[in-house]
Amino acid sequence: MSRPLPTESALLRGPVGDIEVLIDAPATVGGIALVCHPHPLYGGANTNKIAHTLARAFRDLGYAVIRPNFRGVGKSSGEHDHGEGETEDMLSVISWAQSRWGSLPLALGGFSFGGFVQARVAARLAADIAPPRQLVLVGMATGAAADGARHYQTPALPATLPAVLIHGENDDTVPLANVLDWARPQERPVTVVPGADHFFHGKLHVIRDLIARTVPRTDA
Repeated sequence: MSRPLPTESALLRGPVGDIEVLIDAPATVGGIALVCHPHPLYGGANTNKIAHTLARAFRDLGYAVIRPNFRGVGKSSGEHDHGEGETEDMLSVISWAQSRWGSLPLALGGFSFGGFVQARVAARLAADIAPPRQLVLVGMATGAAADGARHYQTPALPATLPAVLIHGENDDTVPLANVLDWARPQERPVTVVPGADHFFHGKLHVIRDLIARTVPRTDA
């Protein structure tokens, strides 16, 4: 396998100003992946370790991976918009990526609040001429957070979209029951990682290995 390119940073133009992104690309790009980080008001950023793990896993499968900072994080303009503006921003990032690499297969990955945003993005793109081909959601935010401070009305996923849903058995931020309640009417399997908390301390390798085993390579 060829050595991947060094991580690149860039400022893209979004609906309300700059969107700061990190880009991880293999030597030969066969797909585009967008990876979203956890809640920006609770320390979430594109350097989050799970977002980083998702990015490297997708890169190793042949995807050029874009990790944006949500509004108000790092050099990204604007203020937190509870998923509304963030969805619009992510759609603009996808458009930019397609202008750079072309209409390659698109994958979406997200952790926690980032997973909630990606579910919204997937719903928006379902009827697009080139809808996403793969989704990976880790510790996804849906229903009421354990502290009662937030509630997420997460849309159902497009029925034909392959999705890998990974959740920690001991998640104390988004209870496992929330994700099971959301997945049940969709008949979506959820992979439960025994002993894992919301941030998958000591379990990042499980996420990486699951993606390597279940997400097809872009050259497959």
